[in-house]
Amino acid sequence: MMKKLLFILPVLFMCNFAYGASYRAALVADMESGRVLYSENANVANYPASLTKIMTLYLTFNALEHGRLHLDDYLIVSNAAANAEPVKLGLPAGSKIKVEDAIKAVAVHSANDVARVLAENLKGGKEGNFASLMTQVATEIGLSNTNFENSSGLPDDDHLSTARDIALLSVAVYKHFPQYWKYFGIKSWTYNGQTYTNGNRLLSSYPGCDGMKTGFTNKSKYSLVATASRDGRHLIAVVLGADDKDIRASVATSLLNRGFKMLENGTEPVVFNSAPTPTPAVPKQNYNATPINENNPLAKYTINQSKNNNMASGASGVQFGAFSSRDAALRQVKNVEHTLGVHASIEPASGGLFRVRVNNISESVAQSLRNSATAAGIDSFVFH
Repeated sequence: MMKKLLFILPVLFMCNFAYGASYRAALVADMESGRVLYSENANVANYPASLTKIMTLYLTFNALEHGRLHLDDYLIVSNAAANAEPVKLGLPAGSKIKVEDAIKAVAVHSANDVARVLAENLKGGKEGNFASLMTQVATEIGLSNTNFENSSGLPDDDHLSTARDIALLSVAVYKHFPQYWKYFGIKSWTYNGQTYTNGNRLLSSYPGCDGMKTGFTNKSKYSLVATASRDGRHLIAVVLGADDKDIRASVATSLLNRGFKMLENGTEPVVFNSAPTPTPAVPKQNYNATPINENNPLAKYTINQSKNNNMASGASGVQFGAFSSRDAALRQVKNVEHTLGVHASIEPASGGLFRVRVNNISESVAQSLRNSATAAGIDSFVFH
C-alpha cells in the first residue's frame, strides 16, 4: 500500500538548514492553530518507529472516553505480546496489567509488549486488525501519508509516516483527549519495583515542556516529538531521523526556541520542501460502530452566494480546523470569510472542540475551495 513511497527513503538528504546537525525532517508548529512556523522535508516519508505509539494511545483514549475501557480494568498478556521484541516490560504470557499502567508503560517506557497488549485487547485479539484501524483513523484525522503495520513501530518496510503527519496526530491527541495529555509529561514511572525514565530529556531540560514521545530503530534513527507552553502559547516540535539522542534533543530545543521567537516577533513561516500542517479533524466515529453524540449543534451559516456564485449544493464540505475555544473558531471564521469570500459555520465537536466548516457543497466545489485555502495558507481538508 505504501511501498510506492519507499523510493523516497534512500535519497533522503540530511538536513542542516538551521542547526548544522544531521537529521531527516523537522517541524515546529502552533498547537492551537495548527500553523507551521518552520519545517524541513515535513512531507517526506520516514519510518516513525515508536512515535507510532501516539496513535496506539490515541485509540486507547478513545476507548476510555466511550466506556469500552476503564483505567482500572485489567488486560491479559498474550503469548504474542510476551514475545514482542525489546524495549518491553517483560510481562509473562497470561499475566495481567491495569489499563492505566499500560498507558504509562507505553508513554514513558515505550514498551512494545504493552503496546501489543493494548492493540489485541482493543481490536479482537489481533494486532493486524488494530493496525488497519490505526491507518483508517489516521486518514479520518487528516494524515495523508501514513500507513501503520503494527502498534509499536517495530521495523516494517510499509510502516511509514511524515513529520507533518506525526505533528497532526500529536495535536489530535492534545485537542481530542486533553484529559489524558498528562501521561505524556511523566518523567519517570515505577512498576513492580523497577523505575523507568522517560527518554524525552526535554521534560527535564526545557522550561514548559509537557510531552511527548521518542522513537528509535536502526532504520528510523532517533526521532522525537516535544511540546512546550510559554506565555499562553503551546508549540510542538518534531524531529525525525537524527543521528543520535543528543542531536534530536538539541534540534527540538532549537525548534521550540525558534518557534516562540517567531510568534513573539510575528515572523512569517519558513518552509523547505514541505506544506502546512492542518488542524486535525474530529473523527466521526468512536470506532465501535457507534457515532459520537454531538449535543446542541449550532445553526449553520448560509454560504454567501453573492460572493460564491459557483457554490453548487451537495454532500461534501470543507473543514478549516477544530479549535479549543469558540473565540479561536470565530477568528478562523472571519479569516476564511476575509480571505476566501465564504461564510463558514462553527459546529461543536467531542472533546469540547469547535469546528469551522463550509457544508453542503459539491465535491468539485469543495476541492476547489480547499485548493484556494491551501494557496492562501489556510489549513483545510474536504469531508463527505
